[in-house]
Amino acid sequence: MGDGGITAEDKVVVRAEGSLGRLTLNRPQAINALDLDMIRLLTAALDVWEHDRDIDTVVLDGAGERGLCAGGDVRGLYERTVAGDAEASALFFREEYALNARISDYPKPIVALADGITMGGGIGLAGHAPFRIVTERSKLAMPETRIGFTPDVGGTWLLARAPGRLGEYLGLTGTVMDAADAMYAGFADHLVPTENLEGFVDALATRADPSGPAELVLLFDETPAPSRLAAARAWIDDAFAADTVGEIITRLRARPEDEARSTADLLEELSPTGLAVTLEAVHRVRSLPTLRDALAQEYGLVMWFAATQPDLAEGIRAQVVDKDRSPRWRPATLAELSPEATASAFSFTPSVPLWR
Repeated sequence: MGDGGITAEDKVVVRAEGSLGRLTLNRPQAINALDLDMIRLLTAALDVWEHDRDIDTVVLDGAGERGLCAGGDVRGLYERTVAGDAEASALFFREEYALNARISDYPKPIVALADGITMGGGIGLAGHAPFRIVTERSKLAMPETRIGFTPDVGGTWLLARAPGRLGEYLGLTGTVMDAADAMYAGFADHLVPTENLEGFVDALATRADPSGPAELVLLFDETPAPSRLAAARAWIDDAFAADTVGEIITRLRARPEDEARSTADLLEELSPTGLAVTLEAVHRVRSLPTLRDALAQEYGLVMWFAATQPDLAEGIRAQVVDKDRSPRWRPATLAELSPEATASAFSFTPSVPLWR
């Protein structure tokens, strides 16, 4: 989608309201999908506000009614991949991941309002903030396997820390979480109804006492309904504890739950390469000590996909460009996937390192 005449400088609205720094993603026609301009504008604002004594809290939200951020600019990724421009993709990922890490360790509180669709690159922004707010219309997901890719932007760090085997389940299937699911899985902290968001942000900007976001959010949040992910833990944990994607599918087919069998059907439609790499990525991240380590692992994987794997371009073509929803994966089945493929992904060394 186009930007409706929005200039590069207008893709993020940056302003101060009292002691509050406001960052609003402003590509509503594209559900605020992130491009390099936006990443740089967000980074520049955070750099300035870190040393501004008048700003003590930052709020991140998205323009429009549809969501905070639908993800990274996958159409741009498609164009770079088809053109063989791995260097441009590496530049994008390096700056995006640096921003993800910056949000995580920023010295001032960042409050992310994950209202509506918040997926992929949107999780990279909201998921690592210290105060992660969802609403009754939130839809969170890491859907990268749907395009023959693998979760990144620190998504594997969050997935690996979800209860039980929810990380494997959410990472492989790209299942959409509502507010209750997101809080249960560790992707969000508080449910604030949409009608209360304005009051909450106003309180952050105008409070006369030293109360911070942790205290103020309690005046506006609500208890979520029971999570459906929590109710499904028995079959999810049983099946997704398997060591391979093939064994996960076998276990799902042996379960009595209809949802387990439909999940097996879904997995058999997705990229075998994307699934195998994602499963191993979640497993490996559990032993990594920091988010930065997880981002470094993800960077190697995404560059392996962008530089060597046909499934990434084919997945984006089928889902975003031609929208025929009929990707032709290579290889097409798990049985055809080389045992060395996953090892190749994790041994890949990008020509330019992530952290310099």
